[in-house]
Amino acid sequence: MPHLHLEYTANLTELAVEKTLLRLNNVLMASGQFGSEFDIKSRAIKVESFQVGTSLNPRGFIAVKLSLLSGRSPQVKQQLSQSLLAALQDMGDWPADIQVQLSVQLVDMDRESYSKVAIG
Repeated sequence: MPHLHLEYTANLTELAVEKTLLRLNNVLMASGQFGSEFDIKSRAIKVESFQVGTSLNPRGFIAVKLSLLSGRSPQVKQQLSQSLLAALQDMGDWPADIQVQLSVQLVDMDRESYSKVAIG
């Protein structure tokens, strides 16, 4: 725990995906909310088919969904969300010809029904 899902549009061709995931994992670890770096699992999915709004102008997005075990305060969740968003904003030069939206959503997972085992 936690699980970080990053979706990004295919027109963001310069996005260094592995570097972005590592950076976000480091932000989560630095928050002090998680016991072990081994517990943080992230993945990225490139979205080939998408539409942002109704304009024909080039647009794209990066959407992060962070799933956490339930029980954290709204303040902790807000801090995590803002830290992840700030890390995304700082990832480098954004394409000048594409309007990009960045978002972070936190989702509570039911602590009582979550199961996990580490093998090896």
